[in-house]
Parts: sequence; structure tokens; C-alpha cells
Amino acid sequence: MPDERRPDRNEEEVHLFVERMAMAFADVGFPRMAGRVLFTVMSADEPLTAAEIGERLGVSAAAVSGAVRYLTQFAMLVREPVKGSRRDRYRVPDNPWYEATITKTGLYKNFIDIANGGVEALLGRDTPAGERVSEMRDFFLFVQEEIDGLGERWRARRAATGHGGWAG
Repeated sequence: MPDERRPDRNEEEVHLFVERMAMAFADVGFPRMAGRVLFTVMSADEPLTAAEIGERLGVSAAAVSGAVRYLTQFAMLVREPVKGSRRDRYRVPDNPWYEATITKTGLYKNFIDIANGGVEALLGRDTPAGERVSEMRDFFLFVQEEIDGLGERWRARRAATGHGGWAG
């Protein structure tokens, strides 16, 4: 039942938001369909099935499946089973930007570990190649430390600004 106090939203403007954000993310290397799916789910008030996502985007549920797989892998979407059905619904998790960033930081640890092996193989920093690999490793260590600090600061700011729950 629609809330009488809230005006109807302009679905055309919502669609433009979804497409513009998907394009902006695609411009920096994010898969376009994944962006379209992410922002479709983000702009929904309730979790959506793949068929509902496809309907909103004008694509088949099958076209949505690769995108939801990608997004769940990076903790940008959460999959929940529909009781009494073989279908799943997808929703944006609490704090998805932080969660996706934390999920990606495993990538930095892997880079750091591999670079450590490279520095050893190149006989340390005493060669030009060893110095380059050492600097790369140190950069990834720096990024990892900064992300950890950003996460702590974001949690504090998020709590202070009241994000994390819809007040309706």
C-alpha cells in the first residue's frame, strides 16, 4: 500500500540515475551490466529477483545472472532465498562501499606477498629491478594501511551521520 505522505517518485528520473551511475562506473573499468544491476537494486525499496531486475532494465533474467554473480563476489549484493521458491532475491548489504573495499583489500595482501617473493628473487633493493618491485610492495603496504584507517574513520562517521538504517 503506497504511503500517502510520500510523493510518487519519477521512474524515468530513477532510470536515468541508474544508467548514468552505471556509465560512470563503466568509465573506470566496472562492468556496465554489473553497474546497471547494482544501481537498479540500490534504487529499489525492497529486494528484487533476477526477473524483477531484468524487467526494470529491459533485459532477460539470464543477462542479469553474470552481473549478480560478480556483485555478490565483491559483497556489493547479498543473495537471499525466497521461502518456498527456487528463486533468490538480491539486496544491497548494509554499508556496501566499505564491505566491497574490505573485500578488495585481500587483493593488496596477495600483491604484497607476491612482491615480497619478487624482491627476494631480485636480490633485494640492490638492483634497479629489485628497487622497483620493493617500491611497488611498499606502495601496496601503504594502501592497505590507509584502507584500514579509512575503514575505522568511515565507521565512526557513518554512525555520527545516522547512516545504516532507513528511518522511513
